[in-house]
Amino acid sequence: MKIKNYIQEAYTELVHKVSWPTWGELQSSAIVVMVASLLISLVIFLMDISFKNILELVYSLFY
Repeated sequence: MKIKNYIQEAYTELVHKVSWPTWGELQSSAIVVMVASLLISLVIFLMDISFKNILELVYSLFY
């Protein structure tokens, strides 16, 4: 009986008490996430290339 009551209360809360974003808000959020992901991946790529070049320089000094 507790499980049934829990499921009913959860459903009621999700349907009636939660304010869901509009389609436009979802699209805006998705664009923000995509741009942020692109920028972060670009920064990581540049850091990776920089460290690779620095380490190759350091290794070339010893060999």
